[in-house]
Amino acid sequence: MATWIDVLANLLLGAGALLAVMGAIGVLRMPDFFTRTHAGSVTETGGMLLIMSGLLLLAPDLAVAVRLLLIVVFLLFTSPTAVHALAYSAVRDGLKPQLVDGSGSSP
Repeated sequence: MATWIDVLANLLLGAGALLAVMGAIGVLRMPDFFTRTHAGSVTETGGMLLIMSGLLLLAPDLAVAVRLLLIVVFLLFTSPTAVHALAYSAVRDGLKPQLVDGSGSSP
């Protein structure tokens, strides 16, 4: 029989996977570059945190847990930095965000 730690770990892994899939759908459905990068980066970071939390609960020893924490720290610094660099490059190249009027439709 599964312990409560196994159940919690599986719930975290499932929630992280679901969030990652929702982010992928958001990337496909969003109208312009900036909203796509936002949808992808926010859900990727959240999904990573949930998945890594589930993996930390299942870690067999301290060495594996430390490695997972180092991966989390690395990703928390590099993912937002990479998305910022992409958005900054797009702005520098002259790409403008798609504006939406108050009715919810594009101009």
